[in-house]
Amino acid sequence: MKGLKQHRLFESPDRVRHPMKRIGRTFHRVSWEQALAEIGAKVKQLRRDDGPDSIAMYVGTAAGFSLLHPIFAQGFMTGVGSRSLYASATQDCSNKFAVAREVYGFPFTQPFPDVDHTGCLIVVGANPVVYKWSFLQVPNSLKRLRAIEARGGRVFVVDPRRTETAKAAGTHVFIRPGTDVFFYLAFLNELLGSGGVDRARAARHTKGLDAIEALAAPWTPERTAAATRIPAETLREMVRAYREADGAALYSSTGVNMGGHGALAFWIQEVVNAVSGNLDRRGGTLVGRGVLDFAKLGRRSGFGLSRERSRIGGFAAVNDAFPGGVLADEILTPGERQVKALFCTGGNPILTMANSERLRAAFERLELLVAIDILPTETATLAHYVLPATTPIERWDLPFAFPLLMGMQSRPYLQATRPVVRPEGEPRDEATLYLDLARACGTPLFGSRAVQRVLEWAKALYTRRHGKAQPSLPQEFLMSAVLRLTGNGSFRKLVREPHGRPLPPHRPDDYLGRRVATEDGRIDLAPRALLEQASRLEAAFEREAANQGRLKLITRRHVKTHNSWTHNEPDFVAGPRHTNYLYMHPEDARAAGIGHGDLADVSSDVGRVRVPVHWLSDLQPGTVALPHGWGHQQAPGLSVASKTSGVNVNLLAADGADRLEPVSGMAQLTGILVEVRRAAGPQATDRWSGIAN
Repeated sequence: MKGLKQHRLFESPDRVRHPMKRIGRTFHRVSWEQALAEIGAKVKQLRRDDGPDSIAMYVGTAAGFSLLHPIFAQGFMTGVGSRSLYASATQDCSNKFAVAREVYGFPFTQPFPDVDHTGCLIVVGANPVVYKWSFLQVPNSLKRLRAIEARGGRVFVVDPRRTETAKAAGTHVFIRPGTDVFFYLAFLNELLGSGGVDRARAARHTKGLDAIEALAAPWTPERTAAATRIPAETLREMVRAYREADGAALYSSTGVNMGGHGALAFWIQEVVNAVSGNLDRRGGTLVGRGVLDFAKLGRRSGFGLSRERSRIGGFAAVNDAFPGGVLADEILTPGERQVKALFCTGGNPILTMANSERLRAAFERLELLVAIDILPTETATLAHYVLPATTPIERWDLPFAFPLLMGMQSRPYLQATRPVVRPEGEPRDEATLYLDLARACGTPLFGSRAVQRVLEWAKALYTRRHGKAQPSLPQEFLMSAVLRLTGNGSFRKLVREPHGRPLPPHRPDDYLGRRVATEDGRIDLAPRALLEQASRLEAAFEREAANQGRLKLITRRHVKTHNSWTHNEPDFVAGPRHTNYLYMHPEDARAAGIGHGDLADVSSDVGRVRVPVHWLSDLQPGTVALPHGWGHQQAPGLSVASKTSGVNVNLLAADGADRLEPVSGMAQLTGILVEVRRAAGPQATDRWSGIAN
């Protein structure tokens, strides 16, 4: 339903249609020439006085839904000469990239379940029926999950909430939020103890099994049950089903990624899939082929393999980007490489990053903040300049880079899209926009004056020949070049196939011994960085034991919301959907004296929010849930969203170097310890009616 109504978001009367400059608290329309000249002058001054690293970029999720956007954004930063790149991945998925680099040799090697052939699928911290799959495209998730059971397979859904997926297919298993790593360790312990390891295959294609066996030895199902609340026999039943299946897969998503131990949990998941013999196996997990050998290209070019470290905290770059959880410190801490300017492209970090109020205070200290977006978001409201971008239905594109480059589709295909509406106003596609910024800043794209000149010439010729209202690169030509170079013909031919062009299906036995990107061609089961982090698990386990009586907060998605993007569409926030709700199990609510509809104060060690409560028996007792993406009251340009009543759950999450996961740099955005009390004061008697969607 989000896709069917996305055009309403793009047609919003609040749409940013012209370059805007903030003077005081008011935005004024300016020409592209003025905006580019003033931004360029400031960038030149900062590069001269403070060095190129003083200029940073935050790349949001929206950049990933286009081919040219992230390429040209990276090209702009390369031209600037800055290492100060930040990305939304450190909010929800950097753990997977960081682990893949250590284990498989390349961050974009992301094995995925062979959904149509698996005999046992264990889904942990994911809800594909509502928000699809992490990275992977699986059309009609519900039908495909039910098909596993129809052919005699098993599906388990491990989650602190009985999700829509758990209700639709398989067996639901409750787990205490934030304890996924102990579940995985117990799973590995039982797999090793029950003879579930294919040792001959592991010897041929992996290294480090001895270290893994030593790591797993203390974590028996009985011991970990004290933290996870998964009975030992239930875990053993899952391991038996996994072992006995003709092809099995463990799969996880954001509920695991954001839980505080996302890197360790995902690492052990991948170890289990590998040592059990299910990696690169029909019905197990497969490694897709994109339109090119992305890992080989990455090794040659260094893309995604930066060895740079952040100034604050010394975090290793993941996919060439530093953790968003230290961005506020990078802005507020004086010294060499201090961030003084930020380009924010396709993202809204003020709502989506941890400790949002501190980040807001940091953004207000910036000497230059440029937002490239389609709506005046919370982040754009703070910007000195807002530059309007085109939407996916206003440009030529090869949508979503992951399937194109990584083959992350359950049924591989290629698809091209053409513009279906003419842009109103003066928006520019991001590729052209970064070309223009590079010229204005005196920093040629990719650091190459030759590339800059050729693209400038191509833009001028295409704009003049086609009578474009706004300057534009020949996007169709550029993407056609990509397709031809990879042996996939022309863009024009592909776009004539509106349902896409099927590609060869994924094949088992196509990765191990052939495409592993490590130096010796073997999977590293026990990378040093992950083993070092794992050495701290005993202390984490003790903390879990000490806090078993406290509530833990998780996030939750609704089918009519998508991160922070959809709340400016009236249909999505009508009636009782005008706010988010704190969901509590009736037992927990009664114990706290909180009725259904009461207002409650939710507090962490970082902040506090006040929100209406809904009882929800689908939660595990001891767990509360608060959907993310809300809290638009400080974005007056969003005429609908700013009038909603929701609160920003990320006000409760901690940032800073000492609160981030060491390997991935991720902040903990779920499984947070909280206190919930009935709201005190004059509003304590207020009640909210209605049922959230």
